[in-house]
Amino acid sequence: MSTGLVPQAPCRLRSASRSLLRRPGGIARMDLGTADTYYQPRALEKHADSILALASVFWSISYYSSPFAFFYLYRKGYLSLSKVVPFSHYAGTLLLLLAGVACLRGVGRWTNPQYRQFITILEATHRNQSAENKESRGGPSRRGVALLRPEPLHRGTADTLLNRAKKLPCQITSYLVAHTLGRRMLYPGSVYLLQKALMPVLLQGQARLVEECDGRRAKLLACDGNEIDTMFVDRRGTAEPQGQKLVICCEGNAGFYEVGCVSTPLEAGYSVLGWNHPGFAGSTGVPFPQNEANAMDVVVQFAVHRLGFQPQDIILYAWSIGGFTATWAAMSYPDISAVILDASFDDLVPLALKVMPDSCRGLVTRTVRQHLNLNNAEQLCRYQGPVLLIRRTKDEIITTTAPEDIMSNRGNDLLLQLLQHRYPHVMAEEGLQVVRQWLEASSQLEEASIYSRWEVEEDWCLSVLRSYQAEHGPDFPWSVGEDMSARERQQLALFLAQKHLHNFEATHCTPLPVQHFQMPWHL
Repeated sequence: MSTGLVPQAPCRLRSASRSLLRRPGGIARMDLGTADTYYQPRALEKHADSILALASVFWSISYYSSPFAFFYLYRKGYLSLSKVVPFSHYAGTLLLLLAGVACLRGVGRWTNPQYRQFITILEATHRNQSAENKESRGGPSRRGVALLRPEPLHRGTADTLLNRAKKLPCQITSYLVAHTLGRRMLYPGSVYLLQKALMPVLLQGQARLVEECDGRRAKLLACDGNEIDTMFVDRRGTAEPQGQKLVICCEGNAGFYEVGCVSTPLEAGYSVLGWNHPGFAGSTGVPFPQNEANAMDVVVQFAVHRLGFQPQDIILYAWSIGGFTATWAAMSYPDISAVILDASFDDLVPLALKVMPDSCRGLVTRTVRQHLNLNNAEQLCRYQGPVLLIRRTKDEIITTTAPEDIMSNRGNDLLLQLLQHRYPHVMAEEGLQVVRQWLEASSQLEEASIYSRWEVEEDWCLSVLRSYQAEHGPDFPWSVGEDMSARERQQLALFLAQKHLHNFEATHCTPLPVQHFQMPWHL
């Protein structure tokens, strides 16, 4: 009797208005209402659901521990036919009991008027969507979303069939590592047990966004078929000018929009669009780089074509690993207003090598490059707009040695690669050296001391940059600095570094205070 569907709080029961958006990136499906009534399960459904949830947790634990369990049972001789058959009887009895519990849950739902109302609305919505699909001239375009990939190696005479056969075991091993342990280590938020433990907190956070912030939840269908769960808070009706700007938030590898970095731009008064990675909470799929890019693509198109924001009014704000999708969107949508990267890194390989044994360096590097290639710096350098990097001076996650060694923070490498791409002559040997000294400063006082020691004249720096922009245009890279003295290049390099990077004295997971959320500098 159970339909297999249950409304998740917060869900709207009084009315439903969903529509389809057909764009190259996929279909956006949106519920533009706010929560009126929260679904309250009755006792029978509540207890039956608890039993099924507990069984699901045990099944997940059994699934991940099954290789060790089979090995142990084999060593003990318990896998013989005489011992497996009685066990199968117990397993069959348990499955019948769980099926009975599922039926009881269905009875509890069907006797609940709220649930029947939910089903009526859901079926009406499906009928409306089917009618729209029949009236449309074909479905959405299922185009692929481009990722930056390493340049292919030139094939020489030595690259024979025998050599390819020799590489095959390594390629298979890399694939297995990436699709089992690697993906779960990189995106722990996609692990079912973690989501199950966090579910009460996530539901509370979702309800807070709906009730207190008038948030509107939508599920977007990406071009790969994954459903991406989003939450939109519209501040365009307020008197604050920043409400006209939309901040798209890209969460970390264990972050969810319900309790993630969306709180900072919300507190600052911006309109905000949060979304969950594929496989996180209400989003389906698996968070591999291609799926991440597909998800970000449909989120940006949803913001433009359905929510009505121009790209010039959209700001990308990312925390930690969210820098990958933010830099991909900046590269793919060059008209976007600005990019803010908090506690992000340049490339995944150094951080992956940090946590793995030295004996696995080759396997780790190959696995990341082929299957988990988060090349943030390369993507960011394809973007022409304003960028602000927030470096956490006590970051314990994206440092390759220890949090005290601030020069091992990969945010430094992200800054240096960006400046070297945009201002190659300024960031020559002299400029690079002085910026490294400035990055090594352990406090704001020491940072200011280095800045004043080089007697940086900000008015002169601004006039040089504005003159170059007026004469040659805004597109990077710039040749400014090629006719300067070493001293002038050093001053300009320090000025540019100070404008592109902001220090925040905190650890990796500390929420960013609203006073540190500022728009990037631009001429």
